[in-house]
Amino acid sequence: MSRTASRILTGTLAAGAVTAAALAGAPGASAQQSSSLVLAPGAGACVQQYAAYQVRADGTATNQGAKFKLLYNGTVIDSTPFRVTGVAVERRSAYGNFPGPGYYSFCAQNTGTANTIVTLRLRTDAEF
Repeated sequence: MSRTASRILTGTLAAGAVTAAALAGAPGASAQQSSSLVLAPGAGACVQQYAAYQVRADGTATNQGAKFKLLYNGTVIDSTPFRVTGVAVERRSAYGNFPGPGYYSFCAQNTGTANTIVTLRLRTDAEF
């Protein structure tokens, strides 16, 4: 990975950590989380947000795709079994498939052999 790409990835991951820390103190306040970045082979990225009654995650990836997963309080509840170029996951109280209030993370992992551009979008509660 080039020095510039490494710095961009490091900065993006650091910004994500700051966002996650900020969200940890404010479960009532939520705003759609999204990120678009280049993932080198073996690299991953996540967005996180609190949800009280519903969550929706959308992801895209270029080239060979990426593996995506949705986590509830750190436990994987949905994942793609292999690399894909697009995914959408929706969990709602109204559908009976919402695990409960808590922190949801949506992650992408590049398990391929080439760089991929991933876009992660996580919306909760009244945002959709």
